[in-house]
Amino acid sequence: MTAPLITRRLALLGLTSLAACGAPIRSTPPAPPGVLFPARFDDADPVAFPSPRPARFAVQGIDAARFQTRVDWNTARANGVNFAFIKATEGGDLLDSAFKQHWRGAGRSGMWRGAYHFYYFCTEPEVQARWFIRNVPRRAGDLPPVLDMEWNPQSPTCATVRPPAAEVQDQMRRWLAIVTAHYGQRPIIYTTPRFYEENRLSGFGGYDFWLRSTARHVAEVYPGQRWRFWQYSSTGLIDGIAGEVDLNAFSGSREDWMAWVAARTIR
Repeated sequence: MTAPLITRRLALLGLTSLAACGAPIRSTPPAPPGVLFPARFDDADPVAFPSPRPARFAVQGIDAARFQTRVDWNTARANGVNFAFIKATEGGDLLDSAFKQHWRGAGRSGMWRGAYHFYYFCTEPEVQARWFIRNVPRRAGDLPPVLDMEWNPQSPTCATVRPPAAEVQDQMRRWLAIVTAHYGQRPIIYTTPRFYEENRLSGFGGYDFWLRSTARHVAEVYPGQRWRFWQYSSTGLIDGIAGEVDLNAFSGSREDWMAWVAARTIR
């Protein structure tokens, strides 16, 4: 590691430490809805992706949950957070403690926002769908709901519940059908490399995919899979957000984004 790189890495870590210790976040006046901002992101642990690198995609955003303890949404948006997927629910009875605060803040900033549900395999999909609908408002202009499908090794009750791929896909379809009917848009499917491979999601058609790949290029990890969003980092640093945050890129130009939201936002 060269001296300039060491200096830069220490500086980035210092920024993270200051945010975690309660350093003030600069506030920015809200911008008009519909305006796209260039990304001014940094990364505490950057990866040298091959081309096309994530930063080359014109429309960038984040996902947020209770781990993002302090967010000035206006400032984050002005620094290129054009969309945010916000964690709403888990299983059939858990509401993320920061959902309402993040949901309001993102909405007031004028950025595009959507909510996501973290799926549990120890609760019926119908129960989980109703729980999500109970907690996430249906509002015109919001992004489609997201179904977060990944194994959950942290759960004290569901960590070892791992159905076969055919059952996983059946449960997904049941949740998706209920949520589609309520919000009038097909949800986006978020997944991870292991879950995608073990449950044969390459054959799960008809849905936009949001794919996690933070160590290798998304095209290498999911060969042949079309994707709409790429979660490429979990160590992003953005002015307006305390600590590290997940970074995401949209798979297209600004014009592609505007066409996609015109077709896919909730009405």
